[in-house]
Amino acid sequence: MSKLDAQPQLIDRFGRHVTYVRMSITDRCDFRCVYCMDEEMTFMPREQLLTLEEIVFVLRAFCELGVENVRITGGEPLIRRNVDWLFEQVGLLKHSTALKELNITTNGSQLPKYAKSMAESGVDRINISLDSLNPERFRELTRTGDLNAVLAGIEAAKQAGFKRVKLNAVIMKGRNDDEIIDLAQFAIDNDLDISYIEEMPLGHVSHQRDESYCSSDEVLAILQQAFELTSSDIQTGGPSHYYRVAGSKSKIGFISPHSHNFCESCNRVRVTTEGRLLLCLGQEHSVDLREIIRQYPDDIELLKQAIIDSMEIKPKGHDFNLKEEPIIFRHMSVTGG
Repeated sequence: MSKLDAQPQLIDRFGRHVTYVRMSITDRCDFRCVYCMDEEMTFMPREQLLTLEEIVFVLRAFCELGVENVRITGGEPLIRRNVDWLFEQVGLLKHSTALKELNITTNGSQLPKYAKSMAESGVDRINISLDSLNPERFRELTRTGDLNAVLAGIEAAKQAGFKRVKLNAVIMKGRNDDEIIDLAQFAIDNDLDISYIEEMPLGHVSHQRDESYCSSDEVLAILQQAFELTSSDIQTGGPSHYYRVAGSKSKIGFISPHSHNFCESCNRVRVTTEGRLLLCLGQEHSVDLREIIRQYPDDIELLKQAIIDSMEIKPKGHDFNLKEEPIIFRHMSVTGG
């Protein structure tokens, strides 16, 4: 199939074009972030996970159907064995399919080892989670994380030659909301972008989400006390709404699933680490792609038809409610961050 033949074919019943796939390659992580996992997690048996070869096969099908943006997620994707081979293979899809950008979300701990080879393999943009600049608090929020290791990873990413490096910060009242300005200043000082994310109500966690919830509007108001911000129409494929910072190349973004629902313009689907195609982050509508590719391992046309057919069950949006117990019991680490 030539790149010129790759036309958008994934259109749901609401007329939305799906051009962005988030692919989780592991549910495991070397951190245990409080909003993402239980402290004691039970991980999936390895035989239930898609193999790296199956992941490439799935992504090839999506990109032949017009998907332009692939983001590799986890868990922590960089702890998956032979992940550098995966980046090489997916990067090659840019030459034969609609794929334009290959991106990754990571906690940053493994970047000193992988950043250079990732950039050489065709990874374009990288998002690094950073919720605190205080080493003790960072350890509390991640339960096992080492801030110095992440800072070293950020530096390695800056030197590797990616199109752009962005920080992601989940802001929680009483946990890290007093660092909103400090995190932005860190991004600006290091010529990075940063997005502030409202916590997603996925899986049971040890804190009350309705009490820790900090809206994007509250974060923006705090930032406007310290920076001159101008709303921007910049789009990077994801749901962030960006602001330019006067006197800086950095952008500040907001991902606001609660306060500014972006479902109407959703262009995304997710594939979980065990091969479930999730049509919505906050709903359970899904298709088992693993069953298809293990029963018919060489039939990419059958896989593509199943993906096309799945557009009929993509829901209009999610039903997040912070005041109720989560209706989605899978943790964010299983869903794909």
